[in-house]
Amino acid sequence: MPQIAVQLRHGRDPQSVRTLISAVTTAVVESLSVPAETVRVIVTEIPTTHWANGDVTLAEKAQRAGGQA
Repeated sequence: MPQIAVQLRHGRDPQSVRTLISAVTTAVVESLSVPAETVRVIVTEIPTTHWANGDVTLAEKAQRAGGQA
């Protein structure tokens, strides 16, 4: 039973996340030749205050840019 974990920054619309789940499931089914029912996809949305690149959080980067990261 394949289990795939995906981490995304918080804020994507539910339909985009649902589309991602379907695409990941299809990719696993096709590449591993397993039934879709056995594929588990776990999506974790991470707040932009808890995700950093180079010691700058995504929230800080967005604030500096005057927009949303």
